[in-house]
Amino acid sequence: MIADALERDINAGRLVAGERLPTLKELAEALKVTPGTIGRSYDEAAKRGLVIGEVGRGTFVLPSRGVAPSLAAPGSAAIKTETGPIDLSLITPNDAGMSDWLRASIAELGQSPELGAILDYPTDGGHAVHREAGALWVQRSLPEANGQQIVLTAGAQHGLLVAISSLSDSDDVILCEEYCYPGIISLAHSLGRRLQGVKVDEFGMVPASLRALCEAHRPALLVVVTTHQNPTNSIMPEARRLEIAQIAREFDLYIIDDDIYGFLETRPVHKPLSAYAPERSVYLTSLSKSLLPALRIGYLYAPPQTLSRLSSMVRSSVWMPSPLMAQLASNLIVSGQGARLVKVQQEEAAERQRMARQILGTYTIRSQANSFHLWLELPEPWTSDEFANLARANGVIVVSGSQFLAQRSGTTRGVRIALMGPSRAELGFALTKLASLLAAPEPRMFY
Repeated sequence: MIADALERDINAGRLVAGERLPTLKELAEALKVTPGTIGRSYDEAAKRGLVIGEVGRGTFVLPSRGVAPSLAAPGSAAIKTETGPIDLSLITPNDAGMSDWLRASIAELGQSPELGAILDYPTDGGHAVHREAGALWVQRSLPEANGQQIVLTAGAQHGLLVAISSLSDSDDVILCEEYCYPGIISLAHSLGRRLQGVKVDEFGMVPASLRALCEAHRPALLVVVTTHQNPTNSIMPEARRLEIAQIAREFDLYIIDDDIYGFLETRPVHKPLSAYAPERSVYLTSLSKSLLPALRIGYLYAPPQTLSRLSSMVRSSVWMPSPLMAQLASNLIVSGQGARLVKVQQEEAAERQRMARQILGTYTIRSQANSFHLWLELPEPWTSDEFANLARANGVIVVSGSQFLAQRSGTTRGVRIALMGPSRAELGFALTKLASLLAAPEPRMFY
């Protein structure tokens, strides 16, 4: 029976998750049977949870249900067969043993004789031991970092809120990339700041555009992501970093150097932007992207004249980041386990990028070898919103490029695809579905 043969091939690994099966006509001709026989066999295979069919697009392989998740390779657990969509919208680290570390670390912390002192109210900026651990983490990018200039925050988003609130006033102009992280847009609007987008190219923010906007608006603050920019994935070359630092000095504006994805570079070749203008730069990083989303601890490394303002804003907004979280983060950093887990994330990201290039390689994508996401430039006649809506209707969630526009004007032809959240099997299946949508001759939604 054909369905039995499919099941044997899937369990043996001869057919892999996400692989598109031959059409009814193709397989019928190969096996010298009628297309109706193949259709009934595919239906039977679908009932067994072996394959899934998409009208007008084909039949795709699901992983074998006989593979025990505990025996699967890291990141390769069998995909879920329930009807929920596969979410490629959130940039998050892969679990990859992070939960196991957290359980063990919590148990160890519970036995610590210093637990009471650790959980007491901290001084401004956080307990000294936590600031020193933060400095150790920042030193991966800025070797001169010291604990006295570290301010703890409750994650990177809170760090952005603290820095924007402290270094600008209501109705000030803030500059960022024209395609930027939506959290910046939300913060700017909620805080009453006027956001202006700076032109970008394949190397990130364009200095000439930055200069023109500085001359026109006299901004108070520049927020910029120079490495694995979200969403376009650009990495800014050193000469451009230096030029942007010089423009910031010329127009006397502060820089928020958002280096949230800098850890993804296995061999960093550029210093952070803040290294070129340390007297006016606040360097921002956290552990929620690099290690575990629940580890809501961020670090601001800031010039001395800004520290009291930043610490005061931390108190005003959350009073203090959780000392328990700060201690867990410190244990992770000081023990060296954090660096080891980062390497795991880098390797997993590299494998997923290879998978994405293999499946989507015929289309224009912006990616980096170890990035958590990619930017897919859509071919004609697609628009960002149309493709994102159709992908969702077909069980895959991606983010339309329109969500990243600093100014809500014009149209975009790109979507951001996050790669790390689902299992590898789910990811391969979802990317294959996206490729099949792109190949459709007439992109339309049916109502």
